[in-house]
Amino acid sequence: MDEYGKKKPLLILTGPTAVGKTALSIRLAKAVDGEIVSADSMQVYRGMDIGSAKVTKEEMDGVPHHLIDVLDPEEDFNVVLFQQMAMKAIASIQERGKLPILTGGTGFYIQSVLYGIDFTETKEDERLRLDLERLAEQEGVETLHHMLAQADPKAAEQIHPNNVKRVIRALEFHAQTGLKISDHNCLQRQKEPVWNFRYLVLTDDRAAVYERIDRRVDQMIACGLVDEVRALKERGLRKGMVSMQGLGYKEILAFLDQECSLEEAVYKIKRDTRHFAKRQLTWFKREKNVIWVDRRDFLDENNILQFLIKQAEEIRE
Repeated sequence: MDEYGKKKPLLILTGPTAVGKTALSIRLAKAVDGEIVSADSMQVYRGMDIGSAKVTKEEMDGVPHHLIDVLDPEEDFNVVLFQQMAMKAIASIQERGKLPILTGGTGFYIQSVLYGIDFTETKEDERLRLDLERLAEQEGVETLHHMLAQADPKAAEQIHPNNVKRVIRALEFHAQTGLKISDHNCLQRQKEPVWNFRYLVLTDDRAAVYERIDRRVDQMIACGLVDEVRALKERGLRKGMVSMQGLGYKEILAFLDQECSLEEAVYKIKRDTRHFAKRQLTWFKREKNVIWVDRRDFLDENNILQFLIKQAEEIRE
């Protein structure tokens, strides 16, 4: 709230991976005097550029970006830390009279900022977390996911088995409170947003998105993704670390560990990224007050941009 009790403006531009958020968000920020806060779980890491499709300095075109290259890959990153860092960045942007534009595809991260979700109710149980991590290493991620399906079927439906971090968090929450994290999240979603906001979801024909995903993965390989992951491996990063759970990294790491061929790794990256895009859309469909921006409804990129500018102007009035 500002000094007059009015909610402060926040523009959210999200959508599935490879839909074209980055280029549009930069053009939008330039047009409305905004700054970008990245809602991406991988772009926070230094040295993880190719696999995360990180925006380059040239692409930024002078637009300030926050929460990019702020952690080393050895460090853990989670929604609680993201929320703290994002809220701080948004406050500083607003203090300077600029418009914060939250951009990225991690729906839970966006939700945490939009509704000011309270994560203080439960603390991490380190011993339980280590036990669950060990179980995942020894018996595989599916074992953990099966445990979650028993404890909280709805959460198991929403969390992919490979997202070990969130599976463990859900099991931890259930062990500590006896409650289901899916019910907790549902209650938090019913809270009033803390901003005067627009929640814009950029989308396109599914086949077009999948084709862009395939092209992007081929480009990542051509640009040196294998060398990037090899360098991370040589500095001691291994599977099981939060940073190495990212799409593209765990598959190439499996190739470097001689668990599969490069061709198989590339196939898995493309397949799993398509599945990820599908899950992102499922998440956004569940959210309230979303404005869908379907590329097929506009003549071209300039028309989309004009529509986004109008949304930005309305929340600033």
